Order: sequence, then structure tokens, then C-alpha cells
Amino acid sequence: MIQCKDCEFFEHDAQGRVALRCDPFINVKEPECLAKWQLLKLNHMVANYQAMLNYYRKLAPMQEKMFKVLEREMDDISESDRWKIDEDDEEHDEPDDEERGGVSVD
Repeated sequence: MIQCKDCEFFEHDAQGRVALRCDPFINVKEPECLAKWQLLKLNHMVANYQAMLNYYRKLAPMQEKMFKVLEREMDDISESDRWKIDEDDEEHDEPDDEERGGVSVD
């Protein structure tokens, strides 16, 4: 088995990160290479996920403020439309002559 450091597709960048430039569908030299390639890709996915979570943590306070503003706006809209509902309720609260048994109270 050849070591990764001896492979032509192996690279180290300036930060010390490992990069395998091989294509798993074309030029994998040994079965262990595929397992190592999968581990590197998995680490890359985890790093991207953690970066996304950090971004969401930064957005969370702003999102909470937006929700509070929207909730306040919805409450204001409901409050301004309450007069429509109150008028309808008052009309339905007064019984008609037929509901009183046909006797007028006048």
C-alpha cells in the first residue's frame, strides 16, 4: 500500500490542510484511498455545516426582533379590525320580535 504523502494526487496547502485531488470514479490507486477520500469529504461537510450554524446563530437575534415586530403589527391590525366584529356582535345580541315570542316590549 502506498502512503498518501507519496501519491501524486496528494497535496498540503499553506494552512496544513490535506487535499486529495484524485477522482474516486477514475483514478483511485488503492481501496484505502477511497476510504480516506470519504473521510476528507465528510470532514468538509461537517465544517460547512458548522459554518452554517454559526451564521444562523448570528441571525437569531435579528430574526427574533423581526418576529416581535411582525407580531405587534398583526396585533395592531386585529385591534383596528375589532370595531367590525363588535358592531356585528351588538346587532346579534338584540333579540328580534320573533325571538321574544312576538310580544313587543314598547
